[in-house]
Amino acid sequence: MVERAGSGAVAAETSVVPGVGKRRRGWVLAGLAVVLGGVLGFHRLVPNWPGRVGSLLESFLPWGGVLVVVLLVVALVRRSAVALVALLLPVGVWVDTFGGLFLPGEEGGGRELVVVQHNVSDENRDPAGTARALADSGADLVALEELVDPQLAAYEKALAADYPHHVVRGTVGLWSKHPLSGEQVVDIKPRSIEEGWSRGLRAVVRSPYGDVAAYVAHLPSVRVGMSGLASQRRDESAVLLGRAIAGEGVEPVILLGDLNGVVEDRGLRPLTSQLAFAESGFAFSFPAAFPLARIDQVMARSATVGHIRTLPATGSDHLPVVARVALE
Repeated sequence: MVERAGSGAVAAETSVVPGVGKRRRGWVLAGLAVVLGGVLGFHRLVPNWPGRVGSLLESFLPWGGVLVVVLLVVALVRRSAVALVALLLPVGVWVDTFGGLFLPGEEGGGRELVVVQHNVSDENRDPAGTARALADSGADLVALEELVDPQLAAYEKALAADYPHHVVRGTVGLWSKHPLSGEQVVDIKPRSIEEGWSRGLRAVVRSPYGDVAAYVAHLPSVRVGMSGLASQRRDESAVLLGRAIAGEGVEPVILLGDLNGVVEDRGLRPLTSQLAFAESGFAFSFPAAFPLARIDQVMARSATVGHIRTLPATGSDHLPVVARVALE
């Protein structure tokens, strides 16, 4: 009798355990969903140390949507109601943050400039073909980075017919259909970089709608390693560029450049705190073979950056981006 009772107790216990396991797994999934929603919604609270982990997280923030989908699939397979309910939090946060980028954007009005931004790569083997592809966009302004000899001459020759006005300072340049004036170097060189490094310029575009201050910049590269994100030079350069733009006396202002950072990255706050960026379009531009992030940016002040999109690949490791900028 004692043995039978013991056997029944064991059987009863094993019949309950599977259900308990399912419920626990459901709560684990729910917990992961809440944590993910918190990270997406409050990423600014993630400390930037060690290794600038906050900036690293923000560089790939849109890809949090993939994690949401993974959790959703697991929750459906487990048939966990509590996990599905919890997933409403990260889904809502992601849609609120990035959902608008799927919208087509408003139709352009009369007072607007079409602009193209492209890091053409100093290893580009077809600069003439790259230039023709950019000219075919019909843009009013074309900003280029990593301009080096002898490729520079090829860009100048190929773009001359469509863009009679241009300025090059260091390794960055601006081509325009409209006259330019006030061309000057913008010093964004971090202190730890040797002399001879010049990646910023400013010019006034005499557009049909009035003067526009145009900046072209190429911020220092960042690296991801075992110690985290190495972005100190990029962040310092962003501060210098932000100061120059803050003191600009001409309005509107348009910034075109390879900023080596996404707009969510806190390292670009000196710029994103005073300039507007694209209202729609993801336009992931780097790397060209499998774009993971948009580090080629179009920003503006006293103007609205509409839909931003990429152009087909050129001979560069970046994709060109094109946007319409509506002037106020």
